[in-house]
Amino acid sequence: MTSGELLELSFDNFLMLALTHAAIATAGVSLILSTSNPMALGLAIIGSQLPDLDSTTSIIGQVCFPLSSWIEDRYPHRTVTHCLLTSAALAIASLVTGIVLGEIRLCLALPLGHLLSCFSDTFTKQGVQLFWPEPVWCISVSNPRRRLRTGGSSELWILAAATALLFLGIHLANDGGLTKTVGRSLALRDSAVKVYNDSASERQMLARITGVWASDRTRADGRYTIVDMSGSEFIVTDGRGVYQTNEQIIVDRLTVEPGEPATTTMQSLSFDDELATEKLQQLRASASQAVITLSGSVTVDYPDEIAISPDPRTYPTATLTGQTLKLSYLPLDQAIALMREQYVVGTLQARLVQLRP
Repeated sequence: MTSGELLELSFDNFLMLALTHAAIATAGVSLILSTSNPMALGLAIIGSQLPDLDSTTSIIGQVCFPLSSWIEDRYPHRTVTHCLLTSAALAIASLVTGIVLGEIRLCLALPLGHLLSCFSDTFTKQGVQLFWPEPVWCISVSNPRRRLRTGGSSELWILAAATALLFLGIHLANDGGLTKTVGRSLALRDSAVKVYNDSASERQMLARITGVWASDRTRADGRYTIVDMSGSEFIVTDGRGVYQTNEQIIVDRLTVEPGEPATTTMQSLSFDDELATEKLQQLRASASQAVITLSGSVTVDYPDEIAISPDPRTYPTATLTGQTLKLSYLPLDQAIALMREQYVVGTLQARLVQLRP
């Protein structure tokens, strides 16, 4: 075999290795950072090639020949550019750049791509000096027969698997990211809150709850419609009553999912010593198909005529203190019945959830 053929074979191997590193880095960055941003994936590809700056026969070594030649003359292959120290230096530089540009996660794609590339090289026959300047070769597989050979069939399988993971990462990123997707299945509270915040303006939101009633510890498992959020807790209803998670319902597991397309709007109702039912009935007539709840406080003329029967299993949607009637997510029809023939002063906020056809 001539020197030209050897050079061509060496370049082909490096080309294959470069593609594999790029695929592994972009897949990892997409999954870890939950991104499909082309700029982030591009930085991941650049980061994945940086370890091979120590070889003038690599693709990046030929592009950056003066620098690669300088490194190659001074350091053995797979040492200084393949170590955690270099990844850390890149991470610090990227973090500073990200803070300046306001794009920290985007900039971290470059050192993460470098780190993934270095780690993947520990599965090859030669390994890398991952802890340089300590001259220890890190090889993940102890059995030499199981180590990867650059350009071999095993690398083709890894390239295919990394490409598949890249498509998966992009898909998950477009659906909210790996964290969000896993969070849904594990019922993480932060994930549930994020799903709600992302979709509540356009969808009726549903909560699947596994738990017990706080009043008697009987099972409260079921699917509820989310009315609103109060702090980090959900206000939900099953059509019969309104409940707050971890108050009326002690939650073991909660997942949030978007339901039917819906529009949520808020409307302010002001009363100046006038009959409450007139405006409330007008609101019902103007949005007959909407789910409407009322919150706020009003002063009533005849508090003795208002009958509130507290139910320990339900959220206190209406409380009366003296002449002050306080409403919290009280369904409109119940408010009409509660304030019948009452002249009131004050302001109520109406929350309307209207399903779209």
